[in-house]
Amino acid sequence: METKIFFRNQLDEAATLLKAGHLVAFPTETVYGLGADALNPEAVLKIFAAKGRPADNPLIVHVKEAEDALGLAFTNAKFYLLAKTFWPGPLTMVLPRKPIVPNVTTGGLDTVALRCPRNTIALELIAKANTPLAAPSANRSGRPSPTEAFHVLEDMKGIIAGVVDGGHTGIGLESTVLDLTTDTPQILRPGGVTLEMLREVLPETDFAVYHHGEKVKSPGLKYKHYAPKAPVYRVFGEPEKQLELILEQIKDNPTKKIGVLATSEYFSHYPTEHKISLGSRKDPMEIAGNLYSALRYFDSTDVEYILAETITGAGLKVAINDRLDRASGGRTLEDFLQDIRR
Repeated sequence: METKIFFRNQLDEAATLLKAGHLVAFPTETVYGLGADALNPEAVLKIFAAKGRPADNPLIVHVKEAEDALGLAFTNAKFYLLAKTFWPGPLTMVLPRKPIVPNVTTGGLDTVALRCPRNTIALELIAKANTPLAAPSANRSGRPSPTEAFHVLEDMKGIIAGVVDGGHTGIGLESTVLDLTTDTPQILRPGGVTLEMLREVLPETDFAVYHHGEKVKSPGLKYKHYAPKAPVYRVFGEPEKQLELILEQIKDNPTKKIGVLATSEYFSHYPTEHKISLGSRKDPMEIAGNLYSALRYFDSTDVEYILAETITGAGLKVAINDRLDRASGGRTLEDFLQDIRR
């Protein structure tokens, strides 16, 4: 299959493909989404096939405005208050679904996840397609999400019908997912709308606790995500201690090809050929915007292991740590010490 590249002035053609049941990737303010008509089960099935995504992993449905939610879900006062505050924006809300939404779109759940993206290309494309768009991140399942059109092509060229090139996405991390079907709003996945921001509107908001074996209402929770080909190991401690520990491993393992995911404060200290800076610890927006590109960078190298500095804190740093934890599969320096001896 030829994968066509579209630009802003070619959205009519991209929308025609979507209406015909094909897959078209498009930019949002978070990452590139792999779009399909959310109400067309055959089209949605193509998303799972293209990504290699498990069928029980629900999709987020993108709409052009809050009023569009009325036909897809049973809304409530909290939904409209949050939509007024954060839409368009990186907030996905989970609500009871209406029968019009196919089972395949929701992963067999009786809920649907809805979002209105803060990207004019995305909104215009949804309007031209005249249908809500199911759109998980436009990468192979488990890989780092794409923040550039060429990232999409790395994973999806020849597999999907097209990609709309809208340049680099802004936030660089997937949306916050908030469950509004529980007594108190619960964050299922952290993102650009932080706990602190949500509590300014709904003070009772908290993080959900996921119990092993239960069905999840949000993508990005149940399976390993965002991982480059080489294993990632997180290094904890105070920043200076992290630097010391990583330097020690590079020195003690001169024959091993070790890459470093660093912050700009310590980047120059690492004597390794393959290292990349996420940005300053003082600027979580910069780090979030660079994270997936940095993880993908290592796939162009021959590194065997990746040691990653850890950036702790509240706000957007919670989402950054969530993505790094999933990229590493929970591996830490202790796991690296065991693996490197094998």
